[in-house]
Amino acid sequence: MSRRVRTAIVGAGFGGVAAAHALLKHGQDDFVMLERGDRAGGVWRANTYPGITCDVPSHVYSLSFAPNPRWTRRFSSGEEIQAYLLDVMRQFDLDKHLRLNADVVRATFDDASGRWRLELGDGDTIDAEVLISACGQLTRPSVPKLPGLDTFRGEWFHSANWPPRKELDGTRVAVVGTGASAIQFAPAIAPVVEHMTIFQRSAPWVVAKLDTEYGRAIRWLYARFPRLQRFARWFWQAQLEALVPVFTRQPPLRARIISAVFRRLAAFQRFVQLRGNRQLIKVATPDYPLGCKRALLTSNWYPTLLRKNVDLCTSPIQEIVPDGVVTKDGRHHEVDTIVFGTGFTATEFLAPMQVFGRGGVSIRDVWKDGAEAFLGITVPEFPNLFMLYGPNTNHGTGSAVELIEVQARYTAQAVSLLANDQAKQLEVRREAHDTFKQELEGRLKDSVWAGCTSWYVTETGRITNNWPGTPEEYRQRAGQLNVADYWTEAPVRRAAPEPMTATVL
Repeated sequence: MSRRVRTAIVGAGFGGVAAAHALLKHGQDDFVMLERGDRAGGVWRANTYPGITCDVPSHVYSLSFAPNPRWTRRFSSGEEIQAYLLDVMRQFDLDKHLRLNADVVRATFDDASGRWRLELGDGDTIDAEVLISACGQLTRPSVPKLPGLDTFRGEWFHSANWPPRKELDGTRVAVVGTGASAIQFAPAIAPVVEHMTIFQRSAPWVVAKLDTEYGRAIRWLYARFPRLQRFARWFWQAQLEALVPVFTRQPPLRARIISAVFRRLAAFQRFVQLRGNRQLIKVATPDYPLGCKRALLTSNWYPTLLRKNVDLCTSPIQEIVPDGVVTKDGRHHEVDTIVFGTGFTATEFLAPMQVFGRGGVSIRDVWKDGAEAFLGITVPEFPNLFMLYGPNTNHGTGSAVELIEVQARYTAQAVSLLANDQAKQLEVRREAHDTFKQELEGRLKDSVWAGCTSWYVTETGRITNNWPGTPEEYRQRAGQLNVADYWTEAPVRRAAPEPMTATVL
């Protein structure tokens, strides 16, 4: 007879919800969801900046077990996605497992008891047999260390920490960065600010966002005929998966053809939306390969650059002064507010949570040269620890939610092994982990991300975030847990032999 396995899930975004649902499907209800915020929602709870939307179609960027026929747009707003997750929590009665304002600062595996001990920011502790990390990759905002920032008399903040009810009407705003967040909030606030200066380090690849509104009739059809929504999900999955060669460069001929088509489409979009403005076209044209950094879906970015109250500055920032920004070309830009759209420290998985495995080994030490995990889920010397959206489980196209669901089901299989006494502990074998690592490194060195500077890559050049294949390949490889890849009880660690000493007769 199956027993209940006490499980702790860190995070209540898509990963946490998927993990909780998978556990329930396997008959496991003894779990707690620890969310550091004041409500569930993950990245969509934390990010509330103006204009926030998803750049993946709604029917794909949702949980397969909870289709939503009520999406109002092809690309949903952050507020609508947040509401969807809260609705899923209620639908599956997950709220009773949820603990809010529970910030896990330290997790330690106890060798003697074979359990994890979690220490919370409020001083409380929780013990669990299994630890599931559903922290995501985009949780820690990255703010560049600009000289003089502490002298600025105005207000500055990162887009992920947008102040509630912040009014920027009639103010002079500096936008630092031109990434996925900036290309959304800058067009949203441009009509109300007095002046906006956008400081660009490198021009993004921009692809037209073919958004559309779903009227009442469409929503009724999706609700009345669920197969239509399943078809829409399949259609977008197929379209997005067809773009994978752009990033993996495999097969080479298809990769070159698709990349060439998209480069021409992007160039045409730039020319049309910038109305042939040669100066802007020049500075808005990327100087790196398509796919090297995240390609951005928007139809509002280039028109924003044409506004009379918007300047695009490509000279690097030299320093921040009390009343503005000074660039290396000697210009002094007077501003009242600085908004950083500079992304996240995505390669620092699990941080700032401290995690200690068997024998007190720190995962920060294990990952000092870059994060790595078997199938992006498990790490040697960290028994019964499973990660969702861990190292090398992101991809250049498609929905991260799809792979997260695969990982959640994989983790639930592991918990079932423990529940049925088929394993006392589960720790991935070193040889399985290292073989997988070597395969990834070999495939990634031929990808478009190799040699790039982006949030996919560490400072030493290791690609720690992205999967080098198709989502379908990942679904096949992580669809079924192979027990042979794991120690099913605490492995015997042989101590190093003591040095021989000469015997004096």
